[in-house]
Amino acid sequence: MAIERVREYFRAFDMESRIIEFAVSSETVELAAVAAGCEPKRIAKTMAFMVGEQPILVVMAGDARISNPKFKAEFGTKPKMIAPPELPVLIGHEMGGVCPFGINDGVKVYLDESLRRFETVFPAAGSGNSAIELNLEELEKYSNSLKWVDIGKDWE
Repeated sequence: MAIERVREYFRAFDMESRIIEFAVSSETVELAAVAAGCEPKRIAKTMAFMVGEQPILVVMAGDARISNPKFKAEFGTKPKMIAPPELPVLIGHEMGGVCPFGINDGVKVYLDESLRRFETVFPAAGSGNSAIELNLEELEKYSNSLKWVDIGKDWE
């Protein structure tokens, strides 16, 4: 189970106790916001794309959407989301629990500028009923992100 993989990942930093397991689903931004008791925009949703043969993850605010022109300018191609059945194979997590922690080797992670307006955010933690609250410095560190990108829209 992917949440165990994430728990093991955070255990290396003595942070596994910060993972929150909800009694309800947190598979969507709206459900996660209710479960975490925060505004939907503070949910750090993780979106999975293929850029050529390379799987990538983009973590962005819950109220942001992908801007096709900005994505193409950043990555040189149109956004192509990874189909749900391919997520466990390419990323290491299933739909609803996709997060940038405990992922497969070689998956590149990017953080979207839409997150910068918050002190803390709630990314998933490997399952459809989990999250972890992190500040942006922690998110950057533990996601092993390559860089911050500006590919979101509708959040300004």
